[in-house]
Amino acid sequence: MADDRETDPDRQGRDRRDPEASARRRSVNGGEGQGSAGRSGTQPDRGRRVERRGPPAGREESRADPPTDSDVTGRELDDEVRSELGTLSGSAAGAVARHLVMAGRLLDDDPALAYRHALAARRRAARVGVVREAAGVAAYAAGRYADALAELRAARRITGSAAYLPMMADSERGLGRPRRALDLAADPAVAGLDIADRMEMLIVAAGARRDLGQLESAAVSLQVPELRSGADQPWVARLRYAYADALVTLGRVEEARRWFLKAAEADRDEQTDAAERIEEIDAAAATPGDR
Repeated sequence: MADDRETDPDRQGRDRRDPEASARRRSVNGGEGQGSAGRSGTQPDRGRRVERRGPPAGREESRADPPTDSDVTGRELDDEVRSELGTLSGSAAGAVARHLVMAGRLLDDDPALAYRHALAARRRAARVGVVREAAGVAAYAAGRYADALAELRAARRITGSAAYLPMMADSERGLGRPRRALDLAADPAVAGLDIADRMEMLIVAAGARRDLGQLESAAVSLQVPELRSGADQPWVARLRYAYADALVTLGRVEEARRWFLKAAEADRDEQTDAAERIEEIDAAAATPGDR
């Protein structure tokens, strides 16, 4: 990455500093922008390129199932997911459901353990799409991008859903393959995604262009009508933040400040650190040595 500390989200981790990291937060019962990703209880963070170093792809730390919390029954999953588990025997379905709930519960605070729960579910139900989806989302959250790609590809083969494409593209970025990320962004199936997923892919693709040093192109690609959307949806804040961040890399700081302000105004759930970025810009402007 060519950007410095203030403008390179990859060095910060992307949970708040970069819009690609602020993913739609879905509960185990589903949520806004409902695609298939996240139905299993996992909550994907599109673009969360945190510098985690887990075991090599394909290697599991332990085949022993991690314990589930005593209050978890498996009935916390939404009806659609539980229906998919109906192909399993009663005992297997119950165990898989409990591990899926645990994967969703732990995803933000302990993604490595969330991944272990997802693997426990996968060992019992590798042919169930929602289970492979959960494993992919958890692997992605844990920074295990090769594993995430393998699981999400399997989920797509099983379900036929294109909703995994943005996360797959950002996993390619995590593996240092931005051109492959752009190839996925060009998949015709992206056009059929809901607006939240399309905007997520747009943000990830802009990040891939930044990875390639195409800073101007990254900013231009984000100049879409949706920037001025009045929709009360989290993707609006993330899109505006992405555009503001791209402007910073081009040295267009005052313009970036305006878009960070617009992002903050739309960011009801505080999924970005737009307000903090505004403070940084103002502090730099007030410091003579930084002018």
